[in-house]
Amino acid sequence: MSLEKAREHLAKYGKEKDIILFDQSSATVKEAAADLGTEEGRIAKTMSFLLSSGPIVIVAAGDGKIDNRKFKDTFHEKAKMIGPEDVEHLTGHPVGGVCPFGVNDDVKVYLDESLKRFDYVYPAAGTPNSAIKLTISELEETSECTAWIDVTKLLSSQA
Repeated sequence: MSLEKAREHLAKYGKEKDIILFDQSSATVKEAAADLGTEEGRIAKTMSFLLSSGPIVIVAAGDGKIDNRKFKDTFHEKAKMIGPEDVEHLTGHPVGGVCPFGVNDDVKVYLDESLKRFDYVYPAAGTPNSAIKLTISELEETSECTAWIDVTKLLSSQA
């Protein structure tokens, strides 16, 4: 179970009890922000992509979207999101619950610079109805990220 993988991973950092479970979906940025009573930017959305070297996840602020030019400049490939039918198999988490905790061993985790403008954010925790509140330094540590990158831009409605 994906929640258990995330919980087990977070236990290494003493954070397993900090997971918040909702009675309703928090799978989208809008739903999660409403459930948590916070702004959409603080929702740390985790997006999954497939590179020629394997799957990656990018955690970014909820009010941003992938900038294709920045992605290609960073990874030297076009952005190719993993299809919904392959997300759980390739990342270890279901659509709506993809998070940087307890991902499959071959998945690299990247954190986007868009998160750094917040003191804390809320990534999912393995299910479409979970979240965890983490400071940026806690997110960096618990995600075991490969690197910080800059591959997003603000959504046009917020620019």
